[in-house]
Amino acid sequence: MAEYKGIHGTKIQNYTADPDNAITGQVWYNETDQVLKFQYPTVTTAGSWRTGNSMNTARSGSGGAGTQTAALVFGGSGPPTTGATEKYDGTSWTEVNDLTTARVSVTGAGTQTSALAFGGETTVPTGATESYNGTSWTEVNDMNTARHILAGAGADNTSALAFGGGTAPIQAFTESWNGTSWIEVADLNTGRGILGGVGINTAALAFGGRIAGPNNNVGNTESWNGTSWTNVSSLTTGRENMGSAGIQTSALAIGGANPTNSGLSIGNVELWSGSSWAEQNDINTARQNSDGAGTTSNGLVFAGYDGSPTGATEEWTGAGAPVGAWSTGGSLNTARKELGNAGTQTAALGMAGSLGPAVTGVVESYDGTSWTETTDVNTARRAMGSGGTQTSALIFGGDRPADTPDTKAITESWNGSIWTEVADLNTARKYLAGGVGADNTNALAIGGLITASSALTESWNGTSWTETGDLNQGRYQAGAVGTNTAALAFGGDPGSPPNYVAVTEQWNGSSWTEVNDLNTGRQSPGGAGTNTLALAFGGNADPSTAVTEEWDGVSWTEVADLSTARFILGGAGTQAAALAFGGNITAVTAATEEWNKPSFTTKTISTD
Repeated sequence: MAEYKGIHGTKIQNYTADPDNAITGQVWYNETDQVLKFQYPTVTTAGSWRTGNSMNTARSGSGGAGTQTAALVFGGSGPPTTGATEKYDGTSWTEVNDLTTARVSVTGAGTQTSALAFGGETTVPTGATESYNGTSWTEVNDMNTARHILAGAGADNTSALAFGGGTAPIQAFTESWNGTSWIEVADLNTGRGILGGVGINTAALAFGGRIAGPNNNVGNTESWNGTSWTNVSSLTTGRENMGSAGIQTSALAIGGANPTNSGLSIGNVELWSGSSWAEQNDINTARQNSDGAGTTSNGLVFAGYDGSPTGATEEWTGAGAPVGAWSTGGSLNTARKELGNAGTQTAALGMAGSLGPAVTGVVESYDGTSWTETTDVNTARRAMGSGGTQTSALIFGGDRPADTPDTKAITESWNGSIWTEVADLNTARKYLAGGVGADNTNALAIGGLITASSALTESWNGTSWTETGDLNQGRYQAGAVGTNTAALAFGGDPGSPPNYVAVTEQWNGSSWTEVNDLNTGRQSPGGAGTNTLALAFGGNADPSTAVTEEWDGVSWTEVADLSTARFILGGAGTQAAALAFGGNITAVTAATEEWNKPSFTTKTISTD
């Protein structure tokens, strides 16, 4: 029998108190309580999407197969129509051997190493079928009815189901593949094309699609038992051209198009429980004509059309998994960008900023639900540094566009009721990295813009500013979190021409050390957390981005995106409970979003 050490790589440790840095699943012995304990994550109630690496060839109307960590995409149109095939390993896409027959509106089934491609369109609908063995495609027997924009299901290249398809006429035909040939079986109850499908050839699900004419979408769902189709509960939002993932009893309908938006792409996602559909968190990039793979716990959507063919990939982590997600919070009373920030998710400050282009001195306080205006700063400004708490904060530097020169060294201290001018920065500047400071006696002024990007760092002790060790990479509009003895600076712009860097540096109280870069270089992101547990969100990566990344003290990992892409926004809170507010989309915004990551619970192992 395997021992605990053999499985987990360590013995069960003894502690006099529960460890502060326990990891998920760790078991330990609490000597004080004389019991065994373990840690587990409190799970989410809703799934979330995070951005993955894009395909090498952007396309729509392709076929797909596989899982979240081992997917396959083939065919489609960029334009032109292609036979290009790529495989996904959970991180990136790699080109492999092309389909024998290039085509668009093709359907796929199976796995990354045992797949089937069938139907589609070259210049006319085709019944061509190809089998993939993990290395190359081989032509096999055609479908009985040539068609395109159909749906499919199947376990591998020896067992599949093809159903629906066509536009004129719409078809209800169903065919079953036995590894050698296609056999006609019972038709769908409702003939349709551009529909979704999941499952295997003895237990499949068909949903949505178009029954006739443009934008005549349906939500009809049918379940296949290996012999016949049965009508079950319809999609909440009728649609066509969606991505699909899952099995007959647990499926995802991803994106697509519906009549209410004139055929434009939607991001709506619905989860099938085996009896009904329920809306979930939307995909980050609304699209139609996409592919899906995987399960409702670990799914994938890729390719499609979002105004043009796309190679964008998104990974789904389903409900019940320990992942973070953004939700909508109460909006600021005054929409603005380039604002200062301080505090926590339930006790934050949004300070001054730009109305675009005028500046304001307005300060608002957040209680976890709504924003309330409080005392204005003495000097209205934008693009300043800031830090602290809701009742003990500091703002410093920044500018007023009407002033000459436009950079400020002015520092103001907040005691929870009034702002007081205190000692100026040694070097006036704007676009400092924001969000570093424990309170109004502890802050760090990082980088910024003077006449060029700056690497200057100054530390505040409650009375005066002292110049300390410079950044290794001078820059402005960086993100930052932490205190004046332990900080993290990430992203930013080193200067002209714009160069959105991913550089990350860690501060130990006296000097900066370069550590692992962000995955997405950007300027003016929001930030929350500490120098060992941080969150970076939004920013300008030309264009603005919604990408959110978690820092674990060693490296950055992409997690669920903001609902609204934006830059020069405010951020507050921790890696587990953060706040994003204000910023710029195409204009200033008042939008607020709350980030919540599952907490961890320590449980005693019963000896009864």
